[in-house]
Amino acid sequence: AGAGLAMSEAVGTPESGGAKEQERFLPIANIGRIMRRGVPENGKIAKDAKESIQECVSEFISFITSEASDKCMKEKRKTINGDDLIWSMGTLGFEDYVEPLKLYLKLYRESHG
Repeated sequence: AGAGLAMSEAVGTPESGGAKEQERFLPIANIGRIMRRGVPENGKIAKDAKESIQECVSEFISFITSEASDKCMKEKRKTINGDDLIWSMGTLGFEDYVEPLKLYLKLYRESHG
């Protein structure tokens, strides 16, 4: 499910540049904004820390999505949905997130009917 690929093979690195490789990463500004929520107001986050998290988050998304994609292919479906991603989380060892994500998805679907 792509899980055997090294991070650099599956995602590339921010330093390697190029438009194609940058498309695989969440914007660094968004990463920084999320990280700042967990840091005291006067705290700072180094650029390399943001880049490391950017790479990890991108790899995590690829890991979960790849498993969901494999499931959809086996079921002869072309579209990955939220339920597939939550199933992947449980299958890949992130069981603690399954119930909160199911609740979030339920509330999201209710509000976006």
